[in-house]
Amino acid sequence: MYKLPYFNEQNPQLVREFMENHPFVIMTGSFNNGQQVVTQVPVLLEMRDDKLYIQGHIMRKTDHHLAFAENPKVLIVFVGPQAYISSSWYTDQASGSTWNYMSVQASGDIRFMTDDEMVSFMRKLTLRFENNNPHSSALYEKLPEDYTRQMLPGIIGFEVMVEKLENVFKLSQNKDEASYTNIIKHLHTQGGDAALLAVEMEKRQAHIFQKDQEHQ
Repeated sequence: MYKLPYFNEQNPQLVREFMENHPFVIMTGSFNNGQQVVTQVPVLLEMRDDKLYIQGHIMRKTDHHLAFAENPKVLIVFVGPQAYISSSWYTDQASGSTWNYMSVQASGDIRFMTDDEMVSFMRKLTLRFENNNPHSSALYEKLPEDYTRQMLPGIIGFEVMVEKLENVFKLSQNKDEASYTNIIKHLHTQGGDAALLAVEMEKRQAHIFQKDQEHQ
């Protein structure tokens, strides 16, 4: 992970909002012998006693379940928009092209939930992704009892207390303002992830270049 300070978001609230808005994560770990595993899962965040917890569920008896049970150390990656940045967009074109992106890495020890904890979690999970609509037929408590009775033995809930949280919001903060503005223009024309990055850059532009002016 980049350790360059200008690519690091210092505002914990903005980091937390990014995580909330990108809940489909990459989760990695390894067996004790070093064999690596990876999976992708939707998660929820919860604050308790000033500690951040990441909660989710996985299928039992998979390689990642077995690895996490053997070695509780896990890394969870929240991935946001990303796009190619052409050096032809810079005022000084004697430097290489690059890639802008936003990501957060959270690490800690995994703990598996009890059955009762997992049912409570599944209620929260379905409500969250049904846009907090209490009338949705897709809520956990609205599912047929026969279905949930068959489903639950095949999955297991987990919780990770975050011990280390790092981020890279690489948004051309190291470029001059003219280049920065031109990058935003080109990203907007591409749409998709590129346009989302452009919006994130626009949010930060005044703050970035106000600091530059103060240091002149």
